[in-house]
Amino acid sequence: MKVAITAQGKGSDAESVVDPRFGRAQWIIVVDTETGDVRTHDNTLNLNAVSGAGVQTASNVVDFGAEAVITGNVGPKAFRTLSAADVRIFLVEKCTVQEAVNKFKKGELKEVERANVESHWM
Repeated sequence: MKVAITAQGKGSDAESVVDPRFGRAQWIIVVDTETGDVRTHDNTLNLNAVSGAGVQTASNVVDFGAEAVITGNVGPKAFRTLSAADVRIFLVEKCTVQEAVNKFKKGELKEVERANVESHWM
């Protein structure tokens, strides 16, 4: 399964901290939990967007082929965009990308059923 994780650090650094922001995360790291393949995507354009960051980041995640997202928070518009594409959403407290992937693989993350922050949360 391809899982997109918001990250504060560049590259496929497994020790990068999960970014608590979804739409304005600096990096999106997509991990294939079956093959171990890791792809890193720069999200700077959305990081600096005046508006629409959540929806655009969600659209990008769908285009990356992710079936799930791990992040710190997700707003209502991003939640709707991801849900419409059947992308599952999981929230984590502060941890590394590798820790988040490990928790996901062990089934320790709870899937969310709605946004946990308002629009334009930072």
